[in-house]
Amino acid sequence: MSYNNAYKVRWGILSTGWIASQFVKDLAHTSNGIAAAVGSRSQESADKFAAKYGIARAYATYEDLVNDPEVDAVYIGTPHPFHKENALLALRAGKAVLCEKPFTVNSGELEEVVSYAREHKLFLMEAMWSRYIPAIAKVRQWIAEGRIGDVRLVKADLGFRSEWNPEGRLLNPKLGGGALLDVGIYPVSFASMVLGPHPVSVSSTAHIGETGVDEQFSLLLSYADGRAASINGGVRLNLLDEAHVYGTEGYIVVPGTLVNPKSAELYIGDEKVETFEDDRASIGYAFEAEEVGRCLQAGLTESPDMKLDESLAIMKLLDQIRAQWGLRYPGE
Repeated sequence: MSYNNAYKVRWGILSTGWIASQFVKDLAHTSNGIAAAVGSRSQESADKFAAKYGIARAYATYEDLVNDPEVDAVYIGTPHPFHKENALLALRAGKAVLCEKPFTVNSGELEEVVSYAREHKLFLMEAMWSRYIPAIAKVRQWIAEGRIGDVRLVKADLGFRSEWNPEGRLLNPKLGGGALLDVGIYPVSFASMVLGPHPVSVSSTAHIGETGVDEQFSLLLSYADGRAASINGGVRLNLLDEAHVYGTEGYIVVPGTLVNPKSAELYIGDEKVETFEDDRASIGYAFEAEEVGRCLQAGLTESPDMKLDESLAIMKLLDQIRAQWGLRYPGE
């Protein structure tokens, strides 16, 4: 299918969970996308979701959703142990795919998905929504312009204290639980954006809780020439959610959270010289949806700001870290 600048991507929403609802709400803030259909594992759930968000068609199976001829792209918002099968289902139906992060449980699964998309020249992208948030785009711009000189160090933390629920998504091994895949993906991806996805060495430690998943972790990613990233994360531990990028001439602060930052601060020496403030009305998912639309209109099969090779490298890095802890998920 060819897309012109006036065309709106017709999204199929695969999942009726919380994050899918956030994505659909934000489509109203895009210029190039609409929610055309939703699929669930039951007709009741699909109908309820469709009625709430004004979606025309509701399907009781994911198969029916991806085979809808009036769906151009599929947004996958299921838990990550299901991402591989859901993404392949949509790709095999010839659809473009935006898949929630982490992309899959491990790099082997992701390699299979990426291989299929590339072989069939289909668009595929990890829904690392923070990569497209204006504050993070401003960070990339400041670094590219050399505003803080030679970047030497990244420090990024993300964590919260969740309620004890061993059957819930965060702590259940069967659902790919643990801090690294749930919250760690954000600071690891941020470090990859700044320093690259290929550290020369990785040191890590984790607290493995009662359910057998990591409740908190600490990482030191070492790069060439002594550059480094220090990362902490947790799902049973409140952390001061901030990111810092230190260069030879100054530094950048992303306050609040890396998940959905609203501002970024630029310091030269010790003096704050610029603050970027984002007063958007949208939640923030609109930016990644806009990116998919732009890529499809341009005939691209991946986003230049979140390339598939980078997503693969990050997934391999997460595998390497979990191997240091001896943490494996059921089925691996």
